[in-house]
Amino acid sequence: MQSRAKSSLLGPTLGTILFVALVPGTIVGLVPYRLSGWRLAPPLLGSPATRWIGVGLLLLGLPLFVAFLGRFVREGHGTPDPVAAPMVIGQGLLFASKPILAYAAGLALAFHLFVVLYEEPTLRARFGEEYASYCRRVPRWIPRWRFEKGGA
Repeated sequence: MQSRAKSSLLGPTLGTILFVALVPGTIVGLVPYRLSGWRLAPPLLGSPATRWIGVGLLLLGLPLFVAFLGRFVREGHGTPDPVAAPMVIGQGLLFASKPILAYAAGLALAFHLFVVLYEEPTLRARFGEEYASYCRRVPRWIPRWRFEKGGA
C-alpha cells in the first residue's frame, strides 16, 4: 500500500518540478537574473538596510513558496502569486536593481488584476453568498491580525 502511495505522488511531483522550473522559476528566478545578473549595486537610498529588507522579504517568502509547492503536489492546485511579487521585490532591494523593482511593480499589478478581474468573479459565481461572506471576513492582500476569543 505504501509503494502505491509513493508511486501516486511521482507524477504530481515530476509535474510540479517542471511547473516550478517553467512558471515561478521564470518569474522569481530567470527574469530577475536577466535584469540584474544578480550583481550587487550600491545600496538603494545609500543604506545597507534596504539590502536587509530585501533578504527579509526573500526569507519570509521562501517557506510560503515551499508550502505552495507541497500543496501543488498533493492537491494539484495553488497559486504562487502572493509570494512571487514580494520575493521579486526582495531581490530588487537586495541587488539594488531598479529594473527588478519596476518588474516587481508590474508583476504585482498583473497579479492584482488577475485576482480582481478573473479569480474573484469566478469564485463569486461558483460559491455565491458563501464566497461573499468570506470576502467580508478576510481581506484581499493584507491579513488582519485580530484573534477571536473562544478558540479556533
